Amino acid sequence: MRISNRAEAVAPFYAMEVAKHAAMLEADGHHVVKLNIGEPDFGAPAVVRAAMREAMDGRPMAYTAALGLPALRQAIAGFYRDEHAVEVDPARIVVTAGASAALVLTAAALVDPGDEVIIGDPSYPCNRQIIESFGGTVRLVPTTPATRFQLDAASVRSHWSRRTRGVMIATPSNPTGTSIPAGELAAISGLAREHGAWRIVDEIYLDLSDREPDGHARRTALALDPDAVVINSFSKYFGLTGWRLGWCVLPEALVPAVERLAQNYYICASAPAQEAALACFTPEALAVCEQRRAEFSARRALVLDGLARIGLPVPVPPDGAFYCYLDVSGTGLSAWEFCERALQEAHVALTPGRDFGTHSAETHVRLSYTASQPDLREGLSRLRQFVARIGR
Repeated sequence: MRISNRAEAVAPFYAMEVAKHAAMLEADGHHVVKLNIGEPDFGAPAVVRAAMREAMDGRPMAYTAALGLPALRQAIAGFYRDEHAVEVDPARIVVTAGASAALVLTAAALVDPGDEVIIGDPSYPCNRQIIESFGGTVRLVPTTPATRFQLDAASVRSHWSRRTRGVMIATPSNPTGTSIPAGELAAISGLAREHGAWRIVDEIYLDLSDREPDGHARRTALALDPDAVVINSFSKYFGLTGWRLGWCVLPEALVPAVERLAQNYYICASAPAQEAALACFTPEALAVCEQRRAEFSARRALVLDGLARIGLPVPVPPDGAFYCYLDVSGTGLSAWEFCERALQEAHVALTPGRDFGTHSAETHVRLSYTASQPDLREGLSRLRQFVARIGR
């Protein structure tokens, strides 16, 4: 059987490879502290689970419209209005089978073979793979702690070429957990607009971000760039990871193309998941999600303190997504070696930097603090002993 060049070129997602090795250790009876996967441990709020049970009461579950349930699109628009003070026409919102499907659809609508897309390094690996699957060329731009491991306008300008057709930004970011300053995002958007280029802004961690000094939610990119393509998800803030439900907000002119693509690629997102997701926007569910956001803040403080005591620096503390991007170069091990040995010797699963690019791939490791506080304490204790053994 001949495998396509596209499939052969796709690199493995090392976070999932680590997960496989961790599962084998668990099968042998070891307790592995899993700090490698960005999956909240809470699950869906109770009111959302109840809505799913109600939706699955035996009634026929027909296809929804390719763009999603009108009521859900309206509810998402209301969320932008109430939480982010931005008015979004529900007609611009497309409900998708997870944020990944939203990225696939928008890339399919925007990227032609040979188009160049600017993405920061480090960044979420699947974004690069999706662009390349449609024939695009990813220009990875190295970022540093000085720019919070995010693109800035100066670096985008210096890497722009005649083939550049778009910029993809994640804020807050995976793997660093850091957000791009609003001024830089606005400047990058303005630069891209001047060149007639599109902007995709991945905001799946936005509502887990620290609040603004005035207590309001962190601003969405739509407040700065109404014509950007904005990606979001029910997985992270709402805890619906396995439900595979997300959405995107599109410029009006892009909606018909994405609708045609959705009709052909997967018809529609899960009908029962869409029905149940309406309950995400109830006061009860939102209160639970805010409690969980506070819990993630407490976990972050615990992890940052623990890593500092171990001597594993985090060059830029996260302010949104539930990740720390720590520098392990002081241990004398590469990031890959550190992760391999930490898993085998300390039974702590982490993700090596090679998942996220090349610039800091050999020196940095991602830690996900989605585990419970007791598990985080146990994992930090094991890492402290592991690093001490390396030092000896």
